[in-house]
Amino acid sequence: MAREKYRTLTEQMFYILLCLGRECCGVDIMEQVRSMTQGRVVIGPGTLYSLLESFRSEGFIRETQVDGRRRSYQITSTGRELLKTEKERLFKQVEDYQRFYEEEPT
Repeated sequence: MAREKYRTLTEQMFYILLCLGRECCGVDIMEQVRSMTQGRVVIGPGTLYSLLESFRSEGFIRETQVDGRRRSYQITSTGRELLKTEKERLFKQVEDYQRFYEEEPT
């Protein structure tokens, strides 16, 4: 089941879905991820196009345009839910860190 396979997202997966809140193509995604993470996260074309195909086949994104080799995509409601679930998981991790690590006496 797709939910189990995508129970947690890698950084690359998270940022690809985040970028697809607006319709864009693969090259745009790579540039946006690099820009929004200030170069901390870089997605190569092999990883990107493999993930886009997986996301498309699972219904997390949809292809919106094809112009020669250039394809554009946008997140679906299912993909938005996946992204929201991941955001909530990450927030819980930060809360755990703050509660258990930052509160320890030094």
